[in-house]
Amino acid sequence: QVQLVESGGGLVQAGDSLTLSCAASGLTFNMAAMAWFRQAPGNEREFVARISRSSITTNYADSVKGRFTISRDNAKNTVYLQMNSLKPEDTAIYYCAATLSALVVTTAPLYNHWGQGTQVTVSS
Repeated sequence: QVQLVESGGGLVQAGDSLTLSCAASGLTFNMAAMAWFRQAPGNEREFVARISRSSITTNYADSVKGRFTISRDNAKNTVYLQMNSLKPEDTAIYYCAATLSALVVTTAPLYNHWGQGTQVTVSS
């Protein structure tokens, strides 16, 4: 069975930084593209960032470009999301997701595996 476990969420003030981690198991990690999505109450699940299996390609939502950085360590089966200059509108549950598709995928329905999520709250 595939498991993705997020960690690192918390309560911070606007302008602060936070780093999220996602540990994967039961998955051929180095064959999977990984992504972060987020969802606030009443909102649709929103794409945040994606990284290819070899870390050559990254993709970001316009709302986080220049502030967030996605990275991965295939030896540790872990993907990270470094978040800088956090804003109140970044408040959401952040989810880690995986797909074996070689295509650039930024929509939630095409990801096969999901973590439980970790809460990020940014106060103003």
